[in-house]
Amino acid sequence: MNLEDYILSHIDDEPEYLAKVNRKTHLKMINPRMLSGHLQGRVLSMFSKMIMPERILEIGTYTGYSALCLAEGLSANGKLYTIECNDELEDFIKDNIDNSPYSEKIQLIIGDAKKQLTEIEEVWDLIFMDADKREYKCYYDTVFPKLKSGGFMLIDNTLWDGKVLKENDDKDNQTEAVKQFNDYLSSDDRIEKIILPIRDGLTIIRKK
Repeated sequence: MNLEDYILSHIDDEPEYLAKVNRKTHLKMINPRMLSGHLQGRVLSMFSKMIMPERILEIGTYTGYSALCLAEGLSANGKLYTIECNDELEDFIKDNIDNSPYSEKIQLIIGDAKKQLTEIEEVWDLIFMDADKREYKCYYDTVFPKLKSGGFMLIDNTLWDGKVLKENDDKDNQTEAVKQFNDYLSSDDRIEKIILPIRDGLTIIRKK
């Protein structure tokens, strides 16, 4: 038994509808590793329940697993907006949302996040970012003014499989984008921040 297996055997079970999303994603998607999965999903759920947000924004839906985890902590009148650029995933995502307890609380938006983020008129309590790493800084700068004071932002893949420790490589645009974004956050005095070494790295930000 490795360490992650030990952890999984000592935390809450994956809800059945999420386990189905997990299985379907691994069966039908080319890159199932992009799924948050059991451990990170329970982390997202726990953070959301601690915050009890009225409004959640997710940038990067994939198959809907993380959105469903985050929705577990929504307040009674809460709503989650999730943006996905890949229109080929729309039916797959909708089916996963419709077969969950949170179908009425989740609004799926298909389109370019950079455009959609400027059009949604909401103030966010919690934001989860898990999309194109090359656009992280753009997403961050766009949504930050709409994150309420005391609000939280969770940003996935900020350790990028350990590649952030490697020397600069101009050919690896994704890694360079993650490294530059991490440096950008480290110098931002408008926030409190910490990186958790969960899976591929999860940065937690609190807006002062």
